Amino acid sequence: MAATGDLDQHTDHGDWSSAGFATRAIHAGQDPDAATGAVVTPIYQVSTYKQDGVGGLRGGYEYSRSGNPTRAALEEALRSAEGGGAGFAFSSGLAAEDTLLRAVLRPGDHVVMANDAYGGTYRLIARVFGPWGVEHTAVDLSDAEAVLAAIRPGQTKVIWLETPTNPLLGVADIAALAAHAAAAGAVLVVDNTFATPYLQQPIALGADVVVHSTTKYIGGHSDVVGGALVVADGAQLPVGLDGPTGTSALADAVAFHQNASGAVAGPFDSWLTLRGLKTLAVRMDRHCANAAAVAAFLEARDDVPQVIYPGLESHAGHEVAARQMSGFGGMVSFRAGSAERADRICARTQVFTLAESLGGVESLIELPARMTHGSVVGTDLEVPDDLVRLSVGIEDEADLLADLARALA
Repeated sequence: MAATGDLDQHTDHGDWSSAGFATRAIHAGQDPDAATGAVVTPIYQVSTYKQDGVGGLRGGYEYSRSGNPTRAALEEALRSAEGGGAGFAFSSGLAAEDTLLRAVLRPGDHVVMANDAYGGTYRLIARVFGPWGVEHTAVDLSDAEAVLAAIRPGQTKVIWLETPTNPLLGVADIAALAAHAAAAGAVLVVDNTFATPYLQQPIALGADVVVHSTTKYIGGHSDVVGGALVVADGAQLPVGLDGPTGTSALADAVAFHQNASGAVAGPFDSWLTLRGLKTLAVRMDRHCANAAAVAAFLEARDDVPQVIYPGLESHAGHEVAARQMSGFGGMVSFRAGSAERADRICARTQVFTLAESLGGVESLIELPARMTHGSVVGTDLEVPDDLVRLSVGIEDEADLLADLARALA
């Protein structure tokens, strides 16, 4: 998402909105420390703050669940990266999802979601919110007409979108689904974890809120767990719903629930995530280049029945992905032909580490059916048992291809 801008008017605490993505990721919300001039945001490892008289708060800080300067810097940086109106940092991606769903759903409401969504999202919606009286329908979100048919007028309050999806890398047209959500008075949520704000800007395409597991590409180093929500400027709650603060503003409701539920990002985790965000642009360029090479290598092999990567012309969503993404990401999935062969491949790699999660600098390999997506076995979201998911890291391309060649032999 390269861009340039006129920064002649910039001063500390100024507006970085005209800058390019990489510049904003490094500077937005991260001015040098006023007291010392430190160029990196300090870790405010503190729980409470001295008040100058009752209610006399310095900078608005009273207790670190409600606000912490390190977390505030991360939230502003995330807001800027996604082009939203407000950012919120959480202790995990699922904590972010849970807070959002509590803010926008009530018993009797309905959610439309992907039929190949992340297993943790499905578990949360189906098995946590389901007993609370929230219903859901899983559909192919690449089919806008199927989504339209799944919407229940007056009942559907959320359309929950991943693009690309986890782990089948399905691609959905964000702008088209945003129009359907708006017509239904529903909130369009886009999980942008796989694409990252560097490659895809859902809010600019009409999304109301973006969700991230910042554990993944934004953190980028497999050393921190976190989550985030970025709410579009002016986004409203579903039609007919009043928020706990007496307004219909989605950001107000999320802010209230973030504080009330308390699953916030701690200061050190916020600092680690902020550090990762600074290098997201350069890392994603390498992730994309390596993933494209891996996908092409796999597609050229006769012993790999199917390769799934949005950058391949053979991918059903390639044209949509090319239109709404500036790159195709670092995730590649492929079918091994049998569950037994998939298991053998995972056992034989050396550069690719057998592990859950994704988005770190190191390459990972896993079997979703038996690992990350075990919670959807036996449901409409069950994934093939021979599916192998690769999180392609930033190692040397030749080493990655040689490792896969050995494992597939």
